[in-house]
Amino acid sequence: MKTNFGVLLALLLVLMPISGCQPEPEKKGDTAVQNENQVYQVSTINALMQGVYEGESTFGELQDKGNLGIGTFEALDGEMIMIDGVFYQVKSDGKVLVAAADQKTPFADITHYWADDVANIKSIDSMASLQKTIDPYLKNPNIFYAIRVDGTFDYIKARSVPAQSQPYPPLDQAIKQQQVFEYKNVEGTILGFWCPAYVNGINMPGYHFHFISKDRQQGGHLLECQVREALLGIDRTEDFAMHLPDSEAFSQSNLGQDQSKALNKVER
Repeated sequence: MKTNFGVLLALLLVLMPISGCQPEPEKKGDTAVQNENQVYQVSTINALMQGVYEGESTFGELQDKGNLGIGTFEALDGEMIMIDGVFYQVKSDGKVLVAAADQKTPFADITHYWADDVANIKSIDSMASLQKTIDPYLKNPNIFYAIRVDGTFDYIKARSVPAQSQPYPPLDQAIKQQQVFEYKNVEGTILGFWCPAYVNGINMPGYHFHFISKDRQQGGHLLECQVREALLGIDRTEDFAMHLPDSEAFSQSNLGQDQSKALNKVER
């Protein structure tokens, strides 16, 4: 009996610390992090182009979908930037606010960002040159990439759009009210996605970037940039999930139209 009790006691001493352990912080490869290699999207870009601006998902609902993202707000009220797990709203007057959990978005892309490739970059004189610098890292043209550029920028040109009133105009009309901001000698982050060609109509093929300053006081949809020096990070993403709106406006939209030319003009 003494021997059996001793064995039982030893087993209990071994098992007790295990049952009291706390989970480790989430990290890439941890099974506790669900959909870590996925771009999660709300609605389609063609729906947004046709004026489907009703909020579909709250930012509280999207909080666990990632730590990096871009998009917009209900009624197209400014530009959305998610960085380090926090949602920000860049208003058309240039103010940057932390988004409330109950605010809604009609369109967004979010992912759990973990850099697969990193590189130091500097002396890049335009957004076109930045894209050419990133191109060699995008070796598989049929998957998605999340991109983050942290550093000092000699020049940033960004924009935001004011809230629209119903009946909502199409995006190429709403964008005529955009406000453009120019920042010089600013620290911050360019972030966004590169999407493959076959998602035309669902998302924007190619690059789509937003910007937010290090102090979280400036930002918007990126139109142009000059990079002094920065750290480039690339996250290869093979999975894609999309949530479609359950609204009358969405159901009545003709999403089969090729709006690529109008989209390129609007976004770039």
